[in-house]
Amino acid sequence: MKMTPLALTLPAPQTVMVSSSPIYLLPTSSLQNRTSFRAFCSSVSPETIHSEGSKAEYKPGILDHFFLNSFRDKLVKEVGWDSEKPGYGGLIELAKALMMNSRSNSHTKDAAVRILKSLFPPLLLELYKILIAPIDGGRVAAMMIARVTVLTCQWLMGTCKVNSVDLPDGTSCNSGVFVERCKYLEESKCVGICINTCKLPTQSFFKDYMGVPLLMEPNFCDYSCQFKFGVSPPLPENDDTLKEPCLDVCPIANKRREIRRNVDVMKCPKA
Repeated sequence: MKMTPLALTLPAPQTVMVSSSPIYLLPTSSLQNRTSFRAFCSSVSPETIHSEGSKAEYKPGILDHFFLNSFRDKLVKEVGWDSEKPGYGGLIELAKALMMNSRSNSHTKDAAVRILKSLFPPLLLELYKILIAPIDGGRVAAMMIARVTVLTCQWLMGTCKVNSVDLPDGTSCNSGVFVERCKYLEESKCVGICINTCKLPTQSFFKDYMGVPLLMEPNFCDYSCQFKFGVSPPLPENDDTLKEPCLDVCPIANKRREIRRNVDVMKCPKA
Protein backbone atom coordinates (compact mmCIF):
# COMPACT_ATOMS: atom_id res chain seq x y z
CA MET A 1 0.00 0.00 0.00
CA LYS A 2 3.91 4.69 -2.84
CA MET A 3 -3.01 5.37 -4.15
CA THR A 4 -5.02 7.53 -7.78
CA PRO A 5 -5.16 11.41 -14.32
CA LEU A 6 -6.42 13.79 -18.35
CA ALA A 7 -8.30 16.99 -18.89
CA LEU A 8 -6.50 20.15 -19.98
CA THR A 9 -7.78 23.67 -20.47
CA LEU A 10 -7.88 24.70 -24.12
CA PRO A 11 -8.07 28.30 -25.35
CA ALA A 12 -11.70 28.24 -26.55
CA PRO A 13 -14.05 28.65 -23.58
CA GLN A 14 -16.76 26.40 -24.98
CA THR A 15 -14.49 23.57 -26.03
CA VAL A 16 -15.26 20.11 -24.75
CA MET A 17 -12.26 17.81 -24.56
CA VAL A 18 -12.25 14.08 -24.82
CA SER A 19 -9.10 12.11 -24.06
CA SER A 20 -8.39 8.56 -25.15
CA SER A 21 -10.50 7.42 -22.20
CA PRO A 22 -14.24 8.17 -21.95
CA ILE A 23 -13.98 9.28 -18.32
CA TYR A 24 -12.28 12.53 -19.13
CA LEU A 25 -15.15 14.39 -20.73
CA LEU A 26 -15.22 17.75 -19.04
CA PRO A 27 -16.25 21.24 -20.24
CA THR A 28 -13.47 23.77 -20.37
CA SER A 29 -15.38 26.23 -18.20
CA SER A 30 -15.36 23.82 -15.27
CA LEU A 31 -11.66 23.16 -15.66
CA GLN A 32 -10.73 26.82 -15.61
CA ASN A 33 -11.85 27.02 -11.99
CA ARG A 34 -9.83 24.03 -10.87
CA THR A 35 -6.82 24.35 -8.61
CA SER A 36 -3.53 24.31 -10.51
CA PHE A 37 -0.64 22.08 -9.53
CA ARG A 38 3.05 22.23 -10.35
CA ALA A 39 5.73 19.63 -10.76
CA PHE A 40 8.71 19.02 -13.01
CA CYS A 41 9.33 16.05 -15.24
CA SER A 42 11.58 13.43 -13.74
CA SER A 43 14.72 12.15 -15.39
CA VAL A 44 13.59 8.61 -14.60
CA SER A 45 12.87 6.93 -17.92
CA PRO A 46 11.01 3.69 -18.64
CA GLU A 47 14.32 2.06 -19.53
CA THR A 48 15.80 3.04 -16.17
CA ILE A 49 12.85 1.64 -14.27
CA HIS A 50 12.69 -1.69 -16.05
CA SER A 51 16.46 -2.16 -16.11
CA GLU A 52 16.53 -2.33 -12.32
CA GLY A 53 14.98 -5.76 -12.38
CA SER A 54 11.81 -7.51 -13.36
CA LYS A 55 8.87 -6.91 -11.08
CA ALA A 56 7.99 -9.58 -8.56
CA GLU A 57 4.88 -11.40 -9.71
CA TYR A 58 2.08 -12.07 -7.26
CA LYS A 59 -0.49 -14.67 -8.23
CA PRO A 60 -3.92 -13.64 -6.93
CA GLY A 61 -6.19 -16.14 -5.22
CA ILE A 62 -9.94 -16.37 -4.73
CA LEU A 63 -9.98 -13.86 -1.88
CA ASP A 64 -7.88 -11.44 -3.91
CA HIS A 65 -10.52 -11.37 -6.64
CA PHE A 66 -13.12 -10.66 -3.98
CA PHE A 67 -11.04 -7.78 -2.57
CA LEU A 68 -10.47 -6.30 -6.04
CA ASN A 69 -14.16 -6.44 -6.95
CA SER A 70 -15.20 -4.97 -3.61
CA PHE A 71 -12.73 -2.11 -3.92
CA ARG A 72 -13.75 -1.48 -7.51
CA ASP A 73 -17.45 -1.38 -6.57
CA LYS A 74 -16.70 1.32 -3.99
CA LEU A 75 -14.76 3.31 -6.59
CA VAL A 76 -17.65 3.08 -9.02
CA LYS A 77 -20.07 4.45 -6.42
CA GLU A 78 -17.75 7.36 -5.64
CA VAL A 79 -16.95 8.20 -9.27
CA GLY A 80 -20.45 7.57 -10.62
CA TRP A 81 -19.13 5.72 -13.65
CA ASP A 82 -17.60 2.34 -14.45
CA SER A 83 -14.79 1.48 -16.82
CA GLU A 84 -15.34 -0.95 -19.66
CA LYS A 85 -11.94 -2.47 -18.91
CA PRO A 86 -12.05 -5.66 -16.84
CA GLY A 87 -10.05 -6.37 -13.71
CA TYR A 88 -7.12 -4.30 -12.54
CA GLY A 89 -6.95 -2.19 -15.68
CA GLY A 90 -10.46 -0.94 -15.06
CA LEU A 91 -9.62 -0.15 -11.45
CA ILE A 92 -6.70 2.03 -12.54
CA GLU A 93 -8.93 3.87 -15.00
CA LEU A 94 -11.42 4.52 -12.20
CA ALA A 95 -8.64 5.85 -9.97
CA LYS A 96 -7.68 8.29 -12.73
CA ALA A 97 -11.30 9.37 -13.01
CA LEU A 98 -11.50 9.89 -9.25
CA MET A 99 -8.61 12.33 -9.37
CA MET A 100 -9.34 14.08 -12.65
CA ASN A 101 -12.99 14.71 -11.79
CA SER A 102 -12.19 16.12 -8.35
CA ARG A 103 -12.11 19.85 -7.71
CA SER A 104 -8.77 19.67 -5.89
CA ASN A 105 -6.21 17.28 -4.43
CA SER A 106 -7.89 17.67 -1.05
CA HIS A 107 -11.22 16.63 -2.56
CA THR A 108 -9.55 13.55 -4.09
CA LYS A 109 -8.02 12.62 -0.74
CA ASP A 110 -11.37 12.93 1.06
CA ALA A 111 -13.06 10.75 -1.55
CA ALA A 112 -10.37 8.08 -1.21
CA VAL A 113 -10.73 8.12 2.59
CA ARG A 114 -14.47 7.57 2.21
CA ILE A 115 -13.79 4.57 -0.01
CA LEU A 116 -11.38 3.04 2.51
CA LYS A 117 -13.79 3.64 5.37
CA SER A 118 -16.66 2.02 3.46
CA LEU A 119 -14.68 -1.23 3.18
CA PHE A 120 -14.92 -1.82 6.95
CA PRO A 121 -17.90 -2.37 9.26
CA PRO A 122 -18.21 0.92 11.19
CA LEU A 123 -18.24 -0.77 14.59
CA LEU A 124 -15.00 -2.61 13.81
CA LEU A 125 -13.10 0.61 13.22
CA GLU A 126 -14.44 2.22 16.38
CA LEU A 127 -13.66 -0.78 18.57
CA TYR A 128 -10.17 -1.14 17.14
CA LYS A 129 -9.38 2.49 17.84
CA ILE A 130 -10.76 2.33 21.38
CA LEU A 131 -9.64 -1.13 22.51
CA ILE A 132 -6.61 -2.16 20.45
CA ALA A 133 -4.81 1.02 19.46
CA PRO A 134 -3.87 2.07 23.04
CA ILE A 135 -2.25 -1.29 23.98
CA ASP A 136 1.50 -1.06 24.62
CA GLY A 137 1.71 2.45 23.25
CA GLY A 138 0.19 1.41 19.94
CA ARG A 139 2.80 -1.23 19.09
CA VAL A 140 0.35 -4.12 19.11
CA ALA A 141 -2.12 -2.34 16.83
CA ALA A 142 0.66 -1.32 14.44
CA MET A 143 2.03 -4.87 14.18
CA MET A 144 -1.44 -6.32 13.67
CA ILE A 145 -2.24 -3.93 10.83
CA ALA A 146 1.11 -4.62 9.15
CA ARG A 147 0.37 -8.34 9.04
CA VAL A 148 -3.20 -7.87 7.84
CA THR A 149 -1.93 -5.53 5.12
CA VAL A 150 0.40 -8.22 3.77
CA LEU A 151 -2.37 -10.82 3.88
CA THR A 152 -5.06 -8.74 2.19
CA CYS A 153 -3.44 -6.11 -0.05
CA GLN A 154 -0.94 -7.88 -2.30
CA TRP A 155 -3.57 -8.00 -5.06
CA LEU A 156 -3.36 -4.19 -5.10
CA MET A 157 0.33 -3.54 -4.46
CA GLY A 158 2.12 -6.70 -5.50
CA THR A 159 4.57 -8.75 -3.45
CA CYS A 160 5.26 -7.33 0.00
CA LYS A 161 6.51 -8.46 3.40
CA VAL A 162 6.53 -7.38 7.04
CA ASN A 163 9.78 -5.76 8.15
CA SER A 164 11.22 -3.90 11.12
CA VAL A 165 11.04 -0.11 11.33
CA ASP A 166 12.40 2.43 13.78
CA LEU A 167 9.80 4.07 16.00
CA PRO A 168 9.90 7.65 17.32
CA ASP A 169 10.90 6.43 20.82
CA GLY A 170 14.13 4.96 19.47
CA THR A 171 13.02 1.33 19.53
CA SER A 172 12.35 -0.98 16.61
CA CYS A 173 9.16 -2.87 15.82
CA ASN A 174 7.98 -5.33 13.19
CA SER A 175 5.27 -2.92 12.12
CA GLY A 176 6.59 -2.12 8.68
CA VAL A 177 5.50 -3.39 5.28
CA PHE A 178 7.91 -3.27 2.37
CA VAL A 179 6.36 -3.37 -1.09
CA GLU A 180 8.96 -4.65 -3.53
CA ARG A 181 7.46 -3.02 -6.61
CA CYS A 182 4.10 -1.32 -6.25
CA LYS A 183 1.71 -2.52 -8.93
CA TYR A 184 -0.61 0.45 -8.35
CA LEU A 185 2.14 2.96 -9.10
CA GLU A 186 3.57 0.93 -11.96
CA GLU A 187 0.21 0.60 -13.70
CA SER A 188 -0.92 4.19 -13.14
CA LYS A 189 2.51 5.64 -14.01
CA CYS A 190 1.54 8.78 -12.11
CA VAL A 191 3.01 10.45 -9.03
CA GLY A 192 -0.23 12.38 -8.55
CA ILE A 193 -2.35 9.23 -8.38
CA CYS A 194 0.10 7.62 -5.95
CA ILE A 195 0.09 10.62 -3.62
CA ASN A 196 -3.53 11.75 -3.83
CA THR A 197 -5.40 8.44 -4.04
CA CYS A 198 -3.06 6.23 -2.01
CA LYS A 199 -0.37 7.76 0.23
CA LEU A 200 -2.19 10.74 1.76
CA PRO A 201 -5.65 9.17 2.18
CA THR A 202 -4.22 5.92 3.55
CA GLN A 203 -2.13 7.78 6.11
CA SER A 204 -5.17 9.80 7.18
CA PHE A 205 -7.48 6.78 7.31
CA PHE A 206 -5.35 4.70 9.66
CA LYS A 207 -4.66 7.63 11.98
CA ASP A 208 -8.18 9.07 12.10
CA TYR A 209 -10.28 5.89 12.04
CA MET A 210 -8.03 3.20 13.55
CA GLY A 211 -5.84 5.27 15.83
CA VAL A 212 -2.57 4.12 14.24
CA PRO A 213 -0.18 6.66 12.72
CA LEU A 214 1.32 5.69 9.38
CA LEU A 215 4.11 7.01 7.21
CA MET A 216 4.28 5.81 3.62
CA GLU A 217 7.50 6.35 1.67
CA PRO A 218 7.09 5.57 -2.04
CA ASN A 219 10.24 5.35 -4.13
CA PHE A 220 9.56 6.71 -7.61
CA CYS A 221 12.82 5.35 -9.01
CA ASP A 222 12.27 1.64 -8.40
CA TYR A 223 8.52 1.69 -7.54
CA SER A 224 9.06 0.21 -4.09
CA CYS A 225 7.22 1.55 -1.06
CA GLN A 226 7.88 1.41 2.68
CA PHE A 227 4.95 1.47 5.10
CA LYS A 228 5.81 2.46 8.66
CA PHE A 229 2.88 1.79 10.99
CA GLY A 230 3.40 3.54 14.31
CA VAL A 231 5.31 6.42 12.73
CA SER A 232 3.62 9.76 12.11
CA PRO A 233 4.14 11.45 8.73
CA PRO A 234 5.90 14.83 8.61
CA LEU A 235 4.05 18.03 7.94
CA PRO A 236 3.21 18.42 4.23
CA GLU A 237 5.79 21.18 3.80
CA ASN A 238 8.48 18.84 5.16
CA ASP A 239 7.47 15.73 3.22
CA ASP A 240 9.92 15.29 0.36
CA THR A 241 7.58 12.82 -1.34
CA LEU A 242 5.12 15.63 -2.02
CA LYS A 243 7.85 17.50 -3.89
CA GLU A 244 8.59 14.67 -6.30
CA PRO A 245 8.54 15.47 -10.04
CA CYS A 246 6.43 13.75 -12.66
CA LEU A 247 7.61 10.49 -14.15
CA ASP A 248 8.74 10.54 -17.76
CA VAL A 249 6.22 7.77 -18.40
CA CYS A 250 3.34 9.77 -16.90
CA PRO A 251 0.41 9.65 -19.36
CA ILE A 252 -0.66 13.16 -18.34
CA ALA A 253 2.70 14.70 -19.21
CA ASN A 254 2.82 12.80 -22.49
CA LYS A 255 -0.69 13.90 -23.44
CA ARG A 256 0.19 17.51 -22.73
CA ARG A 257 3.12 17.22 -25.12
CA GLU A 258 0.78 15.97 -27.85
CA ILE A 259 -1.98 18.53 -27.34
CA ARG A 260 -0.12 21.70 -26.48
CA ARG A 261 3.32 21.71 -28.00
CA ASN A 262 3.74 25.45 -27.50
CA VAL A 263 3.43 25.44 -23.69
CA ASP A 264 5.75 24.55 -20.85
CA VAL A 265 5.28 20.78 -20.68
CA MET A 266 7.48 20.64 -17.60
CA LYS A 267 4.45 21.54 -15.52
CA CYS A 268 2.02 18.80 -14.50
CA PRO A 269 -1.53 19.76 -13.52
CA LYS A 270 -1.99 17.06 -10.91
CA ALA A 271 1.25 15.85 -9.30
